[in-house]
Amino acid sequence: MSKNFELKKEQVKDIKAKIEKAACVVFVDYRGITVADDTQMRSALRQAGCEYMVCKNRLMKIALDNCGIKCLDDKLEGTLAVAFSYNSEIDAAKVLKKFADKSKVKFMFGLLNNNFIDTAELKALADLPSKEILVAKLLSVLNAPATGLVSVLNGPIRSLAYALNAIASKN
Repeated sequence: MSKNFELKKEQVKDIKAKIEKAACVVFVDYRGITVADDTQMRSALRQAGCEYMVCKNRLMKIALDNCGIKCLDDKLEGTLAVAFSYNSEIDAAKVLKKFADKSKVKFMFGLLNNNFIDTAELKALADLPSKEILVAKLLSVLNAPATGLVSVLNGPIRSLAYALNAIASKN
């Protein structure tokens, strides 16, 4: 076997491992992006715990087939780059959306838990608040009934205190 063939087999194996490890995989069209924007985007993705790479569509197709994902066969066309989000489902989408707004990067499609998601779903995913904000909102919702109960239970005591204070101030 040729050295080039072995190299490509190794690349497919590496891509397959990244797909299996990733919480979310985002495919973008990077045509027209400047080198400066690309460098900034790669740096921001690294800081978010994501990985960004450009690979041949044929190698990506083989890696996806090896993972059992067949729904993307007809979509792997043109100049596509891939961002793998390892820590959270929304990290790569958030970073890429920020750069898509100011450069020529365009969302194409993605994989979330090995299921296909389209451009609209990717944008919705990118617009989600961070996990910490969602947890804080959930805790405030869970805390609301207890706060209301305390308020209701303190109501009669508070009313009694106001009445006694009014009587004391008359005398």
